[in-house]
Amino acid sequence: MIDLHFLVLAALLNWLMILVAALWRVDALTPAGLKRAFGNRTHIPEAAPAAARADRAAKNMTENMILFVAVLTASRLGGAGAHALTPGATMFFWARVAYWPFYVVGIPYVRTALWATSLCGLLWIAIAGW
Repeated sequence: MIDLHFLVLAALLNWLMILVAALWRVDALTPAGLKRAFGNRTHIPEAAPAAARADRAAKNMTENMILFVAVLTASRLGGAGAHALTPGATMFFWARVAYWPFYVVGIPYVRTALWATSLCGLLWIAIAGW
């Protein structure tokens, strides 16, 4: 798999995280929640702690996607090949996959270590593209 495959996979992961957080927030697995999901969402009850963490994890992924796209694009445009960028993209993607459940469950130190690992992947890409 090459770096651009991981870019697409990361975008799909980001979309999945947003979707899960949104559906969890309205409790879409219940009839009333499903009605809220298809409605205007004007009367949404307060989010359960795990649902709120899922929302924050999705927002964090969106923020990090901006960095991933920028660094990967700049490195590719700068002439770096897939062989140099793929290890960093791999590290970023799999760290983000692992980060999501740890954030939702609420395990702080592991979550932070995984977030830092994904940043190391971004750094790898940046250095390879420099």
